[in-house]
Amino acid sequence: MSGGASVSNEIPVQPASGKPIQTVKTRLLYIDNLRVGLIILVIVGHMAITYGAPLGDWYYNEAGQVGDVFAILTTLLLGIGASFLLGLFYMIAGYFTPGPFDRKGPGRFVSERLVRLGIPLVLYALVINPLVTYWAAVHGGYQGSFNQYVPSHLPDLTNAAIGPLWFVEALLTFSFAYALGRLVLRGRPTSSNQLSDSPFPTNGTITLFALGLGLVTFVVRIWAPFGWWWEPLHQEPGHFPQYIALFAVGILAYRRDWFGRLPSRQARLWGWIALALVPVLPALAVAAGALQGEFDPAIAGGFTGLSLAYSLWEAFIGVALVIASLAWFRNRFNRQGELVRQMSEAAYAVYVLHPLLIVPLALSLSGWRLALETKFVLVAPLAVILCFLTGILVRKIPLIDRVL
Repeated sequence: MSGGASVSNEIPVQPASGKPIQTVKTRLLYIDNLRVGLIILVIVGHMAITYGAPLGDWYYNEAGQVGDVFAILTTLLLGIGASFLLGLFYMIAGYFTPGPFDRKGPGRFVSERLVRLGIPLVLYALVINPLVTYWAAVHGGYQGSFNQYVPSHLPDLTNAAIGPLWFVEALLTFSFAYALGRLVLRGRPTSSNQLSDSPFPTNGTITLFALGLGLVTFVVRIWAPFGWWWEPLHQEPGHFPQYIALFAVGILAYRRDWFGRLPSRQARLWGWIALALVPVLPALAVAAGALQGEFDPAIAGGFTGLSLAYSLWEAFIGVALVIASLAWFRNRFNRQGELVRQMSEAAYAVYVLHPLLIVPLALSLSGWRLALETKFVLVAPLAVILCFLTGILVRKIPLIDRVL
């Protein structure tokens, strides 16, 4: 899911000197497949929160207690996922930003982004979010009608009006900023719209990038700890250094063909680095008081050693996982059958619609007298199937595929 980027992927081709940039339309199947994998992780993560994962917030959290093993595993799933998943989405979106601007120009680029990003954003804010919030409230004991609920809870609905579509809201902002930057720099000496044959960054460069990202994140979190949301825009500034940086990396990756030039050997090294960093998360959790049942807020932000350590861990494992997952899909999953092709085309629709599907699914199964861990194992795959099946069917409705 690239936030509504064009279905036709493009790769840059180095033009002859002085000639316009050329692009070749082709399917980067491994990117399509990577999007599918990331969307599945989003759905599974939200189902984990529904069924007792100690991290994260969601519309509906089923009552009950989970065992220590489930709590630890889901904490790892959500903590590691938060370190790279959305940043990787932004990098992919950045990669597919320059090509459409080059080909269509600023006016059409902006208008298409408004359609593909703005319409789902408005739909979610005005329809999906109030409906899902109301259903959860009814399950919790609210007895009024939907028309009664919305006016009486308008501040709550406004503060979370875009739910998980905060990603789309931020991407729309990034797209506008890119278009404005291109317009401002038009006619000036710049390499922002030129192709380059520079090699993939060295490990030393990547290390400095991750170190700088971690330090900037730490500074931002002195004033805006992670988990704090800026309302009513519903944005989390504590993760924006990563999102902005990786969106910019995606733009450079397109210009310099970094996705194709990423050496497999180098990617394996960063995969091992990511694996080595996994045990650091539980160590940080213990240092923050997890064994006492309550996390020290110092890990979330402020001028603290815990916040510095967590910010650096998140930056390094996030960068490592972005590199490793990109190469892994490129080398192993650069092909598609018909089902996966349809799933990849429906990925954006699934992201927009999945709360409308998985929340009522969980509510309808709340009467099952099963352990929360067992419910998660049974319901999460069902949720994935339901979401992709719905996404594929919805996109068959005339004109919907132009938006979703």
